[in-house]
Amino acid sequence: MTLTSSNTLRNHWWWRPGWSVGRRFYTWHLTWEGQDEVHRLAAEYRDALAPFAFAGELTLIPDRWLHLTMQGIGFVDEVAERDVRAIADAARERLAAVPAFDVQAGSHVLAPEAILLPVQPAGSVAEVREAIRGAISDVLHDVREKPTDFRPHVSVAYSASDGPAAPVEEALAAREFTPAQARVTSAELIVIHRDNKMYEWETFASVPLG
Repeated sequence: MTLTSSNTLRNHWWWRPGWSVGRRFYTWHLTWEGQDEVHRLAAEYRDALAPFAFAGELTLIPDRWLHLTMQGIGFVDEVAERDVRAIADAARERLAAVPAFDVQAGSHVLAPEAILLPVQPAGSVAEVREAIRGAISDVLHDVREKPTDFRPHVSVAYSASDGPAAPVEEALAAREFTPAQARVTSAELIVIHRDNKMYEWETFASVPLG
């Protein structure tokens, strides 16, 4: 199964079950600090999509909050901090056996709620995720989300309204985008929220790959 484009867009910022203003969540991401190529490509998309952001139809993601969603753990008020620290320690052991690797991000796909840049090779990213899932299982024995249907990607914009995807696709088709190259050397365990219609976080632990 691959990522495929949608003909319509829907507002991403509805409150999913369990989420509310002020609530925080432990999760794992790959983030892109110091990855100039990823930032270059995201900036090109922000430029192309600026009219839709001005109209309130899209939320553009600044470099600081670009991420590749990996694996959730649980809400901060439901998971003991000692368990989260134990998960980070278990992940350090497991990820030490996973070598750092290079990835490519792009070309875009219009999902119903976001403009996505698929990341390849997917298998390398999935290996990191499986190590993280193993670390969570070591401590909690209950791992959120399915091990399958994981499609690694970086979102460059979220849909902020409902409507047809065609105008966005036409604007992007008028541009040329060169995929970005990046190197994955660590995974980040973060505390995330979406209070401001943006995924924002603080880093709990940064775990290096081998």
